[in-house]
Amino acid sequence: MKKLLLPILLFAAYTGFSQPLCCSKSPVQGMRAMADDPAFIAAHEAPLPFNYTAQAGKMISFSTPDGKKGWAYEVMASKPTKNYLIVTHEWWGLNDYIKQRADELQKTLGNVNIIAIDMYDGKVAASPDSAGKYMRSATNDRVMSIIKGAITYAGGDARIFSLGWCFGGGYALQIAIAAGKQGAGCVMYYGMPETDMSKLQTLNCDVLGLFANMDKWINPDVVKTFQGNMEKAGKKLIVKSYTADHAFANPSNPKYDKVSAEDANKTAIAFIKDRL
Repeated sequence: MKKLLLPILLFAAYTGFSQPLCCSKSPVQGMRAMADDPAFIAAHEAPLPFNYTAQAGKMISFSTPDGKKGWAYEVMASKPTKNYLIVTHEWWGLNDYIKQRADELQKTLGNVNIIAIDMYDGKVAASPDSAGKYMRSATNDRVMSIIKGAITYAGGDARIFSLGWCFGGGYALQIAIAAGKQGAGCVMYYGMPETDMSKLQTLNCDVLGLFANMDKWINPDVVKTFQGNMEKAGKKLIVKSYTADHAFANPSNPKYDKVSAEDANKTAIAFIKDRL
């Protein structure tokens, strides 16, 4: 009976029929559980073929607190700057699409160095099944160690911005929390919010949340709870929701919503530029 109830409870939690797992003390762990939800997997069709060769950046490595190495795609500004934008990928991994976005972000923003971290330690998914496998295996301890290593790599005097999508959207907020006083701005595209008030109260920066009204998992109720929690914590949250589905901003996604994505991207750029 327990085996039967677990998937039912998981599905109910992410479709708003019961208290969502995001309301636990480990919301990113709750999002990881989505990889076991057949509906969530079905909502992510295999990405369209995409091969990016004109890369402006390069792969780098850095030390992580757990004694291992972390990897990232780095794009440096033409002139020295203390502004760093840490980019966190979707559940597909650090693929060519994310590298292209990192290049585009650096070119558009200018006065910022980009670090697109690899939360899967070199693994890149080509199918929903493999993406789910990698997301499940990317433990919170390991991902947070990679994040802390990237913050240390940027330097103690760096101004840390973060931006991410889906799985990485939730971790974009975790970066802002981990950055402490170095936090300068956070953009999360349809990522799972943090609900631990003690963590939200440590935020040192504004947050922009870009969400989708048709998202069955990070749904309007989850967003509303996030807004209430941020208000209670005394932190600034800007929310913009679109009549679109989860993962609407990825052009390699067959369900890509061009109009919504372009507006969301412009909003994200304006948000970061205002704080550079």
